[in-house]
Amino acid sequence: MSRTRQVTGEFGHVYEQQYAVALFNSVRFEIEGGGAPQSQLLHRKNPLEDRSIFSGGLFQYLEENKRWRNRFVFVADTYNISFYENKMAHERSLRPKGTINCAGYKALTSMEEYLELINTSLPGIKAKVGSGQFVKCATQFPLILWHPYARHHYFCVLTEKEQKKWHAVLQDCVRHSNNGLSEECRVQTPAFTDAMRLHRQAQGHYGTWDMMCGGPPQILANLVMETLHPELRSLIGPRLKGKIQQRQRNWMLISAAVYKQVLSQTQAQYEALVQACEVQTSRLDTVLRTDMDQIITSKEHVSGKIRALVLPRAGQLLRGSVQPFLSSILEALMEPTSRGFSEVRDVFFRELVEVSKNTLNGGGKDKLAEHMEKISMLAFHPVKMQSCYEKVEQLNLEGLQQRFDVSSPSVFIQRAQILMREQMDNAVYTFEHLLHQSLEGKVQGGEDLCKTIHCCQDRVLKKYDYDSSTVRKKFFKEALLQIIIPYMLKQLSPSFHLDLPRFQELIFEDFSQFILVENVFEEVVLQSVTKDIMMAVKEAAVQKKHNLYRDSMILTNSDPNLHLLGENPSVDWATQFRGGNEEPEGALGGGGQSSRRRRQVVSMIQLDEMGPLPYESCLEVPGVDFIPEEGEIEEVEVKAQEPKEQKTPTEPDSPDSWPYCFNTIFLQCMTSA
Repeated sequence: MSRTRQVTGEFGHVYEQQYAVALFNSVRFEIEGGGAPQSQLLHRKNPLEDRSIFSGGLFQYLEENKRWRNRFVFVADTYNISFYENKMAHERSLRPKGTINCAGYKALTSMEEYLELINTSLPGIKAKVGSGQFVKCATQFPLILWHPYARHHYFCVLTEKEQKKWHAVLQDCVRHSNNGLSEECRVQTPAFTDAMRLHRQAQGHYGTWDMMCGGPPQILANLVMETLHPELRSLIGPRLKGKIQQRQRNWMLISAAVYKQVLSQTQAQYEALVQACEVQTSRLDTVLRTDMDQIITSKEHVSGKIRALVLPRAGQLLRGSVQPFLSSILEALMEPTSRGFSEVRDVFFRELVEVSKNTLNGGGKDKLAEHMEKISMLAFHPVKMQSCYEKVEQLNLEGLQQRFDVSSPSVFIQRAQILMREQMDNAVYTFEHLLHQSLEGKVQGGEDLCKTIHCCQDRVLKKYDYDSSTVRKKFFKEALLQIIIPYMLKQLSPSFHLDLPRFQELIFEDFSQFILVENVFEEVVLQSVTKDIMMAVKEAAVQKKHNLYRDSMILTNSDPNLHLLGENPSVDWATQFRGGNEEPEGALGGGGQSSRRRRQVVSMIQLDEMGPLPYESCLEVPGVDFIPEEGEIEEVEVKAQEPKEQKTPTEPDSPDSWPYCFNTIFLQCMTSA
């Protein structure tokens, strides 16, 4: 497709420039080093090893024949959602009927929410609930995955409890998939993000972007669709025939088919781009390590010249249009975020209180090991973490979004939620190691065990308070920069657009690929506002209501040997303290690894006095007793009936076989012109 080649070609040129700059910054950091506050809590590298997130039965709506079918759904540690014909097909490691990468999706639980989003897809076409069934849901508990470009997915379950649990899981899949690019790629990630930002700024798009989610090919596909989608809608929309719902459905099929084709092209073109840049890496690295001092000196010389030109105008803009709003932006960010981190602390504390109670009543290390198995995956249990995530979802930048060109607060909400999950896992992991160290080789009764648990718990909570303060302050600074810097660049760039190119002449030709005037200009703007942001966050830290440590308070490491424990593997409580190698009940094989068994993070719903149901809903799947939800055992739901099926032709082998609809609809539209 010519549009894809055009957009990726323009982006590729910027990426090649930013690749050299990112390599320079990486090598410079390696040589000069850089420090950050040392975390007090331990961090594990692969927390979900040998784990899956969730699995169970859902009803799935198939576009091909407009029917609902039973599907066994498996959420692996990658947070990709795979659905199978049935549970046996998964256990036999057969190829799934389909897999969903949730980047860019929204998880919805009502048809009203869905129709609100659908009605924005085609201007002038507004469907209403009750005016005709868009998708006739098989039950009153739908689960819908919506995407502005890609195919939508429709599921439903039998009970409200199932819906809440699955919704929490789906939201976690979306959150994880939208978490940005890996920071471990110290060259490719900054090169890509800077190139994407500069490319969009050249098109006049400053500020945050909701579709900066998924892997680089997905983000590039979203970039292509950002301009292609409205053009296709204007071209094809008026030619669609039929009722409102049918026109909307046909448009979604066309949009999804185009997006799938664009994605396949961006995948290939991005891989070729990265490969071409990596070929140059060795040569560029040699130049950098040989001439680093001269390159830095040259950059400082150019920075000084640009600083003298830009700072007066930037300072004026800062004083008149930014400083008056700093405190209100920061307060809007801090209130819900601090409540969220406080809820993480409370959830962690409550779980440990339960461990102490059960250990005291049940007695011995066997019971303790059983409960520690539940605690170990607390951070990755979306249902248990839901109360924490909901606190941050109250984040509202209303009144500031339009002024500072913030598309929506979702970028900041999801980032804060990911940080909360990381801090919860760090706290759990640290507690595990401290408790394991305290118990190793010792024989303790119930009361002694409780004292040991309380001691370890207090130590971890102190460390959590310090680390969560450090993480939040860093998050606030980064969020403020994300909001303010694009605004300032948008205001300042037109003023200096003609002046900046002449500074390129001050850079030696051999160093010009590592020093780009546009990057230096942005660094100067960043420096102009950094001091004010640091001061605003520092002043906020004094307010006790946010539970932030002041910068002058440095927590000394009370456990000098603690970080050595982090080099040890995760504690296997079942093996070491229960002497058992048996598989947990309901453990499931995962994703082609039939020889190994994966323990599942989220437990299934278990109801008393109910036998297996014939349609493989979540109610049927054997329970996995990892952190069962409150009231899960006591509640009894009324057994529902399976939706009646009409006899239909043979079902297609895969949901991905539907795009034939696109060709038919598209040809009809074009021939009717």
